[in-house]
Amino acid sequence: MPGLGTFRWAWAVIICLALAASAKAQIDETPDAVDGLGVTEHLNDLLPLDTPFTDDRGALIRLSEYFDGEKPVILSLNYSNCPMLCQQQLNGLVRTLGEMDASVGEDFHVVSISIDPRESYQKANKTRMRYYQEYDRPGTANGWHFLVGDVRSIMAVAKATGFQYRYVPERKEYAHNAVLMLCTPDGRISRYMYGVQFDEPTLRLSLVEASEGKIGTTVDQILLACFMYDETAGRYGPQAIRLMQLGGFTTVACLLIGLIPFWVLRRRTATNEAAFNSNSMDGHLPSNAT
Repeated sequence: MPGLGTFRWAWAVIICLALAASAKAQIDETPDAVDGLGVTEHLNDLLPLDTPFTDDRGALIRLSEYFDGEKPVILSLNYSNCPMLCQQQLNGLVRTLGEMDASVGEDFHVVSISIDPRESYQKANKTRMRYYQEYDRPGTANGWHFLVGDVRSIMAVAKATGFQYRYVPERKEYAHNAVLMLCTPDGRISRYMYGVQFDEPTLRLSLVEASEGKIGTTVDQILLACFMYDETAGRYGPQAIRLMQLGGFTTVACLLIGLIPFWVLRRRTATNEAAFNSNSMDGHLPSNAT
């Protein structure tokens, strides 16, 4: 007769197979849930700034309140009860923002709009506090904004940004993609960034670009002049023509710096020789001549 150990081994195999089948079913469901969903980029389009929302403090606001004409805005469409993707995206954003010298609130705003019309502002406030505390940079609380709204308001922003999503009843979740929109201070879409991890130089330069030069260092401005956003790679790559122009300018500048002292010395020598020759012809020699 089989021993107790054999039965335990058999049950372990059955449980493992059952778990594997369940995991495979969940993996297989994911493509179906997001099938046909994507993002249709509306670069340079103006957001519906008159759209009403409720902020994370319960105040009724309009989207225009976060576009002051001075600071760019990082805009995302998420929801607090998202089991994984939204959290991963916002976690990745906060990690990258923590690497930057520019600060939320002081240099730009972060605005997250919930795509779940049932989400309360109290829930949004808890989500806001979580990421603000994770950011852990004092004095930036006024730069974080988590908004809730009705279906009409959510759809207005989703349509304007080209963001597609779908509610999946059997999973009680929203299927959507992970994307950030970098927006100009006057409310136009400047750049889309995809995924849950963000390259610090790319995010920084995208913000400088969206700010239209209002933020960023002189070095950032030079980098933007020499680098172009590569849609395929999702980051900034060098522009050959700009690099050649910069190289040519640098070469000319170096030559001028090196040659100017030579020209000045040569001019002085020529002037002294002319004076000496003139005095010699007049029968006079300089006082130091022997």
